[in-house]
Amino acid sequence: MKNFNNRVKSALSGMLVPLVSIVLTLIVASVIVLILGKSPIEVFLGFLRGSGMAPKPRYGGGQGILTDLFSYLSILTPMIFASLGVMLGMRAGLFNIGVAGQMLLPGFLASVLIGYTDLPSYIAWPLIIIIGLVVGGAMGALIGFFKHRFNIHEVVTSIMLNYIVSFVTGFFINTYYADPMTRNSRPVSDASRLLVAGQAGSVRFEFPVGLILALIAVFFIRFILDRTTVGFRINAVGLNKYCARYAGINVGGNVVLAMAMSGTLAGLAGVTYYLGFTYHMVPKVLVSLGYDSIAVAVLGNVAPVGCLFASILVTIFQKGSIYMSSNVGVPQDIAAVITGILLMFSASGLYIEEKLKRLGRSSRSKQDSQTDLGKAEEE
Repeated sequence: MKNFNNRVKSALSGMLVPLVSIVLTLIVASVIVLILGKSPIEVFLGFLRGSGMAPKPRYGGGQGILTDLFSYLSILTPMIFASLGVMLGMRAGLFNIGVAGQMLLPGFLASVLIGYTDLPSYIAWPLIIIIGLVVGGAMGALIGFFKHRFNIHEVVTSIMLNYIVSFVTGFFINTYYADPMTRNSRPVSDASRLLVAGQAGSVRFEFPVGLILALIAVFFIRFILDRTTVGFRINAVGLNKYCARYAGINVGGNVVLAMAMSGTLAGLAGVTYYLGFTYHMVPKVLVSLGYDSIAVAVLGNVAPVGCLFASILVTIFQKGSIYMSSNVGVPQDIAAVITGILLMFSASGLYIEEKLKRLGRSSRSKQDSQTDLGKAEEE
C-alpha cells in the first residue's frame, strides 16, 4: 500500500509541472491576444472548433464535427510517432533534431515505390509500414553510428542529413514525380492512403489506421523503457554514460540502438503523414511537425504517455489555427507563437519544479508554526 501511495504521489508530481507550464502558456497567450484586440475565449474556442473538439456554427455539405475530428486525428497520428522518436533519443541522452528528414525519406520512398502503383490496400499498407520502419531505422542507426564511431554530435549529423534528404528528394520530385499543375509531387493512389472512409448519416469522415499503431507504440515503448533490460540500458546510458560503461553496459551499441529506434518511430511518422494526411510532398520543404515534436516531447516530460497527451494539446493549436485565423481574425502564426511559449515553459521545468517544492516547504512550515502556536495557547 505504501509503494502504491508513493507511485501515485510520483505520478501526480510528474503531471504537476506540465500542467503549470500549460497554465502559464495560456495566460501569456491570452495577454498577447488581448494586445491584438481579440477575445482569448474566442481564439481558444476557434482552435477547438478547427480541431473538431467543439461544433462550428455551420458546416458544408457532407461535413460535420466528425469530419473535423477525424481530420485532426490524421495529423495527430504522425505527431505521436514523431514525439515518441524525440523522447526515445532523449532517454539515451541524445537530441534527435533530424526527425523531419527521417520523416521525409521514408515518406518519399513509400510514395514512389507503393503510392504510385495499383496495389490494393491490404498489400500496400503493410509495405508502407515496413518502409517506414526500415528506412527511418536505418537513418537513425547511421546517426548513432557516427556518434559512436567518430564522436560526431548527433545534432550536426541530423541537420546535415536533413539538408541532403531535402535536396535529393526535391530533385527527384521536380524531375520525375512533379504534378504539372501544383509543382508538388503527384498525389498517391487512394488504395495506398492509410485511411478508412466512413459515413455517419450524411456526414463523411476518414479514420486514420495509423492511429491504432501509434497508440500501441505509446504503451509498447513505455513497456520497453520501464520493464525490460533494453530500456534499463538505454536509460542508464542517458543518465550517465561513464557509470553505465563502468557497470559493463555497451554504451556505443546502446547509442546506435536508441537512435535506430528513434528513427524507426520517425519513419512511421513520415509514412503516416505523407500517405495518411497530405498525400503529396512539397519539394525541398521539411514539415514543421518534425520540429514541433521536440516541444511535444519536452512538454510530455520525456515519457511515452506524456508525449501522447502533449501531442493532443499541441496538435489542437496546429490543426485549429486555420479555422481560428479565418473566423476570429488573429494571424495563423499565433499557433507557432503559442507552441514556442509552451516549449519555453516546458524547458523551464526544473525551475518550476524547484519553485513548487519551495512553496510546498514554506506552506508546511507555516502550518507547523501555526500548530505549535495552537499547542502553546492550549498549554
